[in-house]
Amino acid sequence: MKWTNIRVFAIHFWRNATTPKTFYLLYLVFILLTAYSAVSGIKNHSTQNDIRREHQTKARQSWEANPDKHPHRMAHFGTFAFRIHPTLGIFDYGLESFTGNTVFLEAHRQNSVNFSEATFSTGMLRFGELSLALLLQLVLPLILIFVGFSSVAADRQNGTLKMLLSQGATWKEMLFGKSIGLFAISMLFFIPVYLVVIIAILVFGDYAENDLRWFRLLVLGFSYLAFLFIVSSGTIVVSTSSSTSKNALLRLLGIWLLLVVLLPKSAQAMGNYWFPTPSKLAFQSAIEKEVIQKGDSHNPNDPHYNNLRDSVLTVHSVSKVTDLPFNYSGFVMREGEKITSVLYRKHHTKLLNIYKSQNDVTRFSSFINPFTAIKLVSMTMSGTDFSSYIDFQYQADNYRYQLAQTMNELQMEYISPKKESGSEGKTHVVGHEHWEEFEDFKHEPMAFNNSLKEAFPALLSILLWIIAALGLLIFTSKRAKAI
Repeated sequence: MKWTNIRVFAIHFWRNATTPKTFYLLYLVFILLTAYSAVSGIKNHSTQNDIRREHQTKARQSWEANPDKHPHRMAHFGTFAFRIHPTLGIFDYGLESFTGNTVFLEAHRQNSVNFSEATFSTGMLRFGELSLALLLQLVLPLILIFVGFSSVAADRQNGTLKMLLSQGATWKEMLFGKSIGLFAISMLFFIPVYLVVIIAILVFGDYAENDLRWFRLLVLGFSYLAFLFIVSSGTIVVSTSSSTSKNALLRLLGIWLLLVVLLPKSAQAMGNYWFPTPSKLAFQSAIEKEVIQKGDSHNPNDPHYNNLRDSVLTVHSVSKVTDLPFNYSGFVMREGEKITSVLYRKHHTKLLNIYKSQNDVTRFSSFINPFTAIKLVSMTMSGTDFSSYIDFQYQADNYRYQLAQTMNELQMEYISPKKESGSEGKTHVVGHEHWEEFEDFKHEPMAFNNSLKEAFPALLSILLWIIAALGLLIFTSKRAKAI
């Protein structure tokens, strides 16, 4: 196999594909779609972050504006946590429109994340949003199919193949050359999109220390290059194995529909069937039932807290809780918060394991579907996947727990132990300056190492697909016929 011959076939393919005026019309349409997607992505990113930061500031001002108050009342007054829209969300929207971005944080209760874009939109959202990633994942492969479907089949029909083979060219040189030529054409479409993303990040991106967005963008770049080579070589292989150009086009469109629509939907349906999730009511009821069994901190006659009170009195050698060196009610609230948080996280972990099992069906389907693989890599590296959403939930709940326990510590320290119960009036209060001492919530993007770990199966499948594509080219070159 001579590189000179491969280069000749690649250049010849490039010239034949880019000569028709229809190609430039198609290219213009793609560039216009790129511009529209970029403007939409930048506008959505800027608007979402402006709104979320504004409301985060208002929530903080509302928290600090509280007067002297009982700490436990402040714990129930709570605050809000807002998820910051990731910078690479400009490129790939991922699940951003379907996952919530706001959660109310309060003592003894872990609320769900709310206010997703899908809850305020029509059913049209299910058909997807036109993003830069969508152009590369779905539209560009279609363009490559229409450009390359007749590359070999047409030469077989008009007798060109016999002439080329009789002049010393080999099937291997021909297939590799045409694959490289089609891949080079894909760069005409890919490079503008990639440059737009780089410019958008430089101009409109938000700085975050552990984001490592340029490493993320580098992984995205190599992943999409690999994906486009897989599509290019696959198109050439199908064209070679088809008797006519018409058959090649029908086969390629059928494969595209299978990989883009049928397989992903089937994987999701099978995941939901094999690993059903409990309803929201059943999930909350299971937690509340176990809390009651373990100990209810708001029930003065609860056996667990009766035993706890007796133990505390014995340790401090006193007969009444009012003789303790700290406020006993705050101590009970601290214990109750610890119990409810442990139980919630246990049930939440079980629920997440179910979702993980469902997602694993889709994740491992990437080994038979490169379109699923590139979609998973794209979302994960962009920070718009399910794992990034769960990471925000963990950050918000950790903040909520620290807030509640800080308020309980203030109650234990500053509320007189003689005041056994009650949070009303001006005698059961602490100074409002303590509200300012507790830091505001700040959402940090998911660490790059964790994102890379989540994307590893999809990255591995893309690597295997590259090997498979090269193998298919070699295998097809040995079995191809000129007639």
